[in-house]
Amino acid sequence: MEGSKLPCSFAPFPPSTLISKNRTKCHHSLSPGFWNYKDFIVQRLSLIYPSHFPSRNPKMQLIRNSSVQPLTEDHHIEEKHEEGPTSGNSIRRRFLEFYAAKGHKILPSSSLVPDDPTVLLTIAGMLQFKPIFLGKVPRQVACATTSQKCIRTNDIENVGRTSRHHTFFEMLGNFSFGDYFKKEAIKWAWELSTIEYGLPAENLWISVYEDDEETYAIWHDEIGVPANRIKKMGEEDNFWTSGSTGPCGPCSEIYYDFHTERGFSNVDLNDDTRFIEFYNLVFMQFNKKEDGSLEPLKQKNIDTGMGLERMARILQKVPNNYETDLIFPIIEKAAELASISYALTDDSSRTKLKVIGDHMRAIVYLLSDGVFPSNIGRGYIVRRLIRRAVRTGRLLGIKGDEPENLEGAFLPIIAEKVIDLSTEIDPDVKTRKNRILEELKREELRFIVTLERGEKLLDEMLDNALEYATLHKTTACLSGKDAFLLYDTYGFPVEITMEEADERGVSVNMSDFDVEMENQRRQSQAAHNTVKLTVENGSDLTQNVPDTEFIGYDTLYSNAVIKGILFGGKPVIEVPEGSEVEVLLDRTPFYAESGGQIGDRGLIKVNGGKMGITAVVEISDVQKSLGNIFVHKGTIKEGSVAVGGEVVAEVDAKLRQRAKVHHTATHLLQAALKKVIGQETSQAGSLVAFERLRFDFNFHRQLLDHELMKVEDLINEWIGDATPLQTEVMRIADAKKAGAIAMFGEKYGEEVRVVNVPGVSMELCGGTHVSNTSEIRGFKIISEQGISSGVRRIEAVAGDAFIEYVSDRDNYMKQLCSTLKVKAEEVPMRVSSLLEELRTTKNEVSAARAKTAVYKASVIANNAFHVGTSTKIRVLVEFMDDTDADSLKTAAEHLLDVLEDPAAIILGSSPGEDKVSLVAAFSPTVVTMGMQAGKFIGPIAKMCGGGGGGRPNFAQAGGRKPESLSSALEKARTDIVKVLSEKAS
Repeated sequence: MEGSKLPCSFAPFPPSTLISKNRTKCHHSLSPGFWNYKDFIVQRLSLIYPSHFPSRNPKMQLIRNSSVQPLTEDHHIEEKHEEGPTSGNSIRRRFLEFYAAKGHKILPSSSLVPDDPTVLLTIAGMLQFKPIFLGKVPRQVACATTSQKCIRTNDIENVGRTSRHHTFFEMLGNFSFGDYFKKEAIKWAWELSTIEYGLPAENLWISVYEDDEETYAIWHDEIGVPANRIKKMGEEDNFWTSGSTGPCGPCSEIYYDFHTERGFSNVDLNDDTRFIEFYNLVFMQFNKKEDGSLEPLKQKNIDTGMGLERMARILQKVPNNYETDLIFPIIEKAAELASISYALTDDSSRTKLKVIGDHMRAIVYLLSDGVFPSNIGRGYIVRRLIRRAVRTGRLLGIKGDEPENLEGAFLPIIAEKVIDLSTEIDPDVKTRKNRILEELKREELRFIVTLERGEKLLDEMLDNALEYATLHKTTACLSGKDAFLLYDTYGFPVEITMEEADERGVSVNMSDFDVEMENQRRQSQAAHNTVKLTVENGSDLTQNVPDTEFIGYDTLYSNAVIKGILFGGKPVIEVPEGSEVEVLLDRTPFYAESGGQIGDRGLIKVNGGKMGITAVVEISDVQKSLGNIFVHKGTIKEGSVAVGGEVVAEVDAKLRQRAKVHHTATHLLQAALKKVIGQETSQAGSLVAFERLRFDFNFHRQLLDHELMKVEDLINEWIGDATPLQTEVMRIADAKKAGAIAMFGEKYGEEVRVVNVPGVSMELCGGTHVSNTSEIRGFKIISEQGISSGVRRIEAVAGDAFIEYVSDRDNYMKQLCSTLKVKAEEVPMRVSSLLEELRTTKNEVSAARAKTAVYKASVIANNAFHVGTSTKIRVLVEFMDDTDADSLKTAAEHLLDVLEDPAAIILGSSPGEDKVSLVAAFSPTVVTMGMQAGKFIGPIAKMCGGGGGGRPNFAQAGGRKPESLSSALEKARTDIVKVLSEKAS
């Protein structure tokens, strides 16, 4: 490790090297004089990309030639010798190496999709260890170190505007699970910062919790940090809590000072112009109880986090995180597409480039981890990021209309740069490249259509605001809600809305817009950015109930002992007949829901010895809780159940067989899909139930009929091959080398269970399976549909469920044949014939109704009256009884021809109970006067409990209140006369 240390003489530049506000010149202590910003960027990049930006400075060459010792083969992290020790990849490796040398196990980053219902996305490095911190699962290692991918969107509006805010970032962390505590954590953090990374001690400030004297003493007395560089801060800043109850403790942070010349008076560590916090040490030592009191935890833990981007900024001596080698190459690609220079462009354009650089990282890693655009949950987050990136690029002039820009999309071009940089962050990203780029292209092109609709909607909103202001003689103003709708749904920057509104003489209610933004921000923070570490009722059980031994792979029947009972969610000793309970056993043959397979059903019988069976619990579900404790949920049908009782646990064999059949069929389905539509497709979720299976997979279009038939044929062929299944427990690395596929959303330990259908499928799976494919008997797809953008769903049946499905369909066909009096093969032709007859009859009825409507229109045409002086406009507002909507439209068109231009016609009818139909038809001259049928009919329809709209010359609407139609037509008559009188005078 010595060779990788950064010499203190080459520590980050002193404050005088920072860029001035006009960003045109900067002073460098190693090279006198002033440089322009472009030279500064090139000099900085010479540290990061030595092979592309050679430096003549011998000191720079010395830094560059420092070597970083590679990790052992077990760590699977490659050394790239052309990178300097301050590159982002080197900083990451050096952190992991440093703690590996201190006895920590290097663990991989978990997915951005967490196995935790309390958060949408992985927002912290500690999230994957939450069950260990809570004591729900035993620790596998005493201490660990990771580089964790994270997503946070609560401060999305600050991205690009500040030097440090991001949606995607990497959190370097070291964790202790009851092993070491404060002294070691502080000592190693200081050693890492000052020796390994070579940061000058005089540039480092420390914050501690105001009541944590122990931590203060370690920093001051043992590490030697002067008292004037240790700040005691309050609970809000330096006491970490996971919620109203649960694990908590004081924390201590390390800050880098860019302006040591400012001294020690009136220091504010939250001053972003001077300081950046880069390392946070959390000392998890208390459990916060419901009354607010703190009790010491039996196992004290360490949870730390170092922002990789922040440390890269410090070591690479750049003014913000975006200009590090982790993000800047992405920014350069965007600048190239925009035909601008980052170094020479204005601050506004630089901010936009930073937004694209940040968002593209988040987008690529979310898509890679199986998060696809949709309007809810995680899907909405990635959709919002894509839309922000698209509209920001368009503001920079990137139109995506050049030939190389993937048929009009530019984000995939930039995404390729992100993917190029992904190797040491997540090597799986490159293997998913095609899927990522295709999904990104589809979503961008889809959004461009939405964006264009937003532009049209803005025009309509501004027209409405001007028209309203004219009618009511007020100042034209666009509501904050409308501006937010344009921003949130159509991706319209509020600045653009304000500019276009101003050009039309319309103001924007920014106060209401800010209220809408704040509401969304609060909801986002509450829903996505808090890691809940509440122990809840399970804490008592963890100490008294051992993990459940699962023996259900080999048997459906076993003796066991009741170790715990929950009634109403609380531990009890005994429960009487008729109660719904949760039973905890020492061993069980019942499979607990996991990996998409639902829990077993069956019976738990209390063995009363000579008295025989004294109680029976009917089990309806089994879930895993507190790590590996199986919770058997059911109802006591006979007798009473008590802790300590000896029982016989019996799984319902028929239902288990159904689950086994569907689970193996799910594996065959994934294998068949990969053969038919391509290896790129992958699982996005599944359900293995007794009556059916459901399989979600990533694919961009509906499957064609012949593709579905091919999938079915392949699976049924494999079933007919009667292939014996093989199951084996092996190291996860060996399993992946053998080609085993991991199930979506599942977490795996060092050893995994591999289910192999030789020559067909190999997956990591803890579920139950048939022993031979012939047990499946048959497979049939019930449906295939899209459930969100880029995600399809297949539902199917196999085994007994397949037989039942086919039998039911056969009975339906027999009934149909009997009713239609034809053979089964003649049913399609007979149905087509009946449908044609029905269409003909409907057309005849519609024609008759249209003729009746035209006749009525001819009669009421005489009721038209004139409005206006300079121009005589014929106006007709009439009620047409029970005329249906289509006929009402025909009548209005006929009247326009009869009355001739200029004419304005408003018709209403009540075609049925609780139904209202309305039509507004304006001739060309009326439209040129500024009248729009769609806008006119909308308020009239609202009076009838409905709505509608249409073109300027013709619009239809409906409602649910016929009793209000008379007054609505009277209002229409009054309004049309008033407006036309003014316009035609």
